[in-house]
Amino acid sequence: MALQNIFKSAYPVIGVVHLLPLPTSPRWGGSLKAVLDRAEQEAAALAAGGVDGLIIENFFDAPFAKDQVDPAIVSAMSLIVQRIMNLVPLPVGINVLRNDARSAMAIASCVGAQFIRVNVLTGVMSTDQGLIEGQAHELLRYRRELGSDVQILADVLVKHARPLGSPNLTTAVQETIERGLADGVILSGWATGNPPNPEDLELAMAAAKGVPVWIGSGASWENIPDLIQSANGVIVASSLKRGGDVTQRIDPIRVSRFVESLKRSVTARDAATASQSAAVLRVD
Repeated sequence: MALQNIFKSAYPVIGVVHLLPLPTSPRWGGSLKAVLDRAEQEAAALAAGGVDGLIIENFFDAPFAKDQVDPAIVSAMSLIVQRIMNLVPLPVGINVLRNDARSAMAIASCVGAQFIRVNVLTGVMSTDQGLIEGQAHELLRYRRELGSDVQILADVLVKHARPLGSPNLTTAVQETIERGLADGVILSGWATGNPPNPEDLELAMAAAKGVPVWIGSGASWENIPDLIQSANGVIVASSLKRGGDVTQRIDPIRVSRFVESLKRSVTARDAATASQSAAVLRVD
């Protein structure tokens, strides 16, 4: 299924479920039930607030493995994702941090999730985990081997990282799509909680030529009316937490406020576009 057809909304809001530390991670607390309970609560809160999809990631496993995570993390995430999919009737995606796209693809394919997020699909990025090289060739072949149609959302010049050299954003977007075969691209600010530059979003939209462009960080109910003008969807986490604190739980009221803010801005824009089109027809 094409990425555009996974969600019911024309401008989908994907809420993020940040998993508590998983087995073998440095801050693992020893209770998978506690991780599961928190994940289910957050998924339910996001769904109640009106998001169009979820993405589940091992956010609190930092410091992260550079590429391949421990099998215990894969096992735990598979179990948690399956439980959430049984609980909440929304499209679900997976991000295995820092860049274990192969494990994300395996989990998604086995449990029936619809998409994954890949931080570095192409190119080379300097990160706190060291140099991370994109493995698009391996991931795309693995998807084919699995007989899977899981969609790939790929970051372009991902947050918490710096590219080697000075790549042009337009070129980076085009190569991620045309050579990395991403089904959609994500643009973020420089770190968690920081939004992308609106001008960069415009450049990415132009370069993507119809392939979906997603806002990947820093969106809030205050700035989403401006950001969504040059994007096809948004992945949001920090601003939906209590007090906007990424370590806190999801606040359903904040979720509802965010979703309503996006919907109002899109409705107003569509109305303005329709009015302009009508005016042009009258003049003609």
